[in-house]
Amino acid sequence: MSMTDFLNAEDITKAVGAFTAVDSFDHKKFFQMVGLKKKSPDDVKKVFHILDKDESGFIEEEELGSFLKAFSPDARDLSAKEVKTLLAAGDKDGDDKIGVDEFSALVAES
Repeated sequence: MSMTDFLNAEDITKAVGAFTAVDSFDHKKFFQMVGLKKKSPDDVKKVFHILDKDESGFIEEEELGSFLKAFSPDARDLSAKEVKTLLAAGDKDGDDKIGVDEFSALVAES
C-alpha cells in the first residue's frame, strides 16, 4: 500500500512542497492540503498503518521524523522541534507515541 492508494498524488506533492522550510510544518494545514481530513475513518486508519513503519501499532518519535517521507520519498525529515510538536498534539495519553485512535482524532480536529 502507498499513500497514493488513498490520497491524490497532486495533493501530496502540493502539501509536501508547502512545508519544505525547516520548522514550517503544520499538521492541521498538512492534513487539509493532502486531503486526509476529507477521508473516511477507515481510510485514515489505513494511512496510519502506512506511517507505522515497524507495525508496532503506534507511530513513535523515530517514525514521526520521517513523517513527510511516508507521503513523498524525496520530502525532508521533520526537525526535532516539529517532531515534538506533532507528538504533543497527537499523544493524548502521554505514552510518547501515537496510537490509531489518537491519529484519527488528530486528523479529525485538523
